Amino acid sequence: MTSDDTAIHTVTVQPAGWVFAAPASVPLLVAAQRAGIRLPSSCRNGTCRACLCESRHGEVAYRIEWPGLSADEKAAGIILPCVAHARSDLVIEQAAARCMPPFDESGG
Repeated sequence: MTSDDTAIHTVTVQPAGWVFAAPASVPLLVAAQRAGIRLPSSCRNGTCRACLCESRHGEVAYRIEWPGLSADEKAAGIILPCVAHARSDLVIEQAAARCMPPFDESGG
């Protein structure tokens, strides 16, 4: 873990306008689920592309060598929230996002 891993960024999901906190140490998909926001997903490892969405503002980092995106997609702001970690506050576009009860990691 680096010092950047302790940062917590704000992510806004458009068009709904939902906002959640995204620790840099956690993939965006997991941070969204913890906040009660469901983004489309399947494989959770960057290969199926089910979670594909567009970043309108901000930076992400990937901790895997090949995150399932072409160079053109990355340049266009396309991200994979299942393996993307926030490096700044973000605005992402994902019309298929849904609200759900927040994920209870304690099992209770």
